[in-house]
Amino acid sequence: MKKLYYAAHAYMIVGLVGGLYYREITKLNDFTGDSQLGLVHTHVLALGMLFFLIALVLEKLFTLSAGRLFNAFFWTYNAGLVMTVAVMTVRGTLTVLGHSTPGIAAHIAGGGHIALTVGLVFFFINLGKRIAQAPATTDREERRSPAS
Repeated sequence: MKKLYYAAHAYMIVGLVGGLYYREITKLNDFTGDSQLGLVHTHVLALGMLFFLIALVLEKLFTLSAGRLFNAFFWTYNAGLVMTVAVMTVRGTLTVLGHSTPGIAAHIAGGGHIALTVGLVFFFINLGKRIAQAPATTDREERRSPAS
């Protein structure tokens, strides 16, 4: 459970720093156009912090970490997100500085997106199996439980 919390916390910090970096580098370079740098902040906060906070709630409900695919999901998803965000940051910075982006960047970003997708597949397979193994409750049992 702590692994998910630490991941969410780390992505919160990276997302906020990414937003600050975008604001400052564009201001210092009088840049007013569009770049991928402006998307880093929201991508990291949504795909990193928010996703792992939701996964933390699901961990509490279904003990996701007990599933066989949990580590595969965790490391594959994180690798994909780090690759994707790193390329977005580099491409965005080069755009703001007026340089062209090397062609290899698109391949690395594509690899990051593929890793994110594979990580999500692992996540949903694991979640489905953990839900199936969760103890079933009836509507009557749920109504009887005290509402705190």
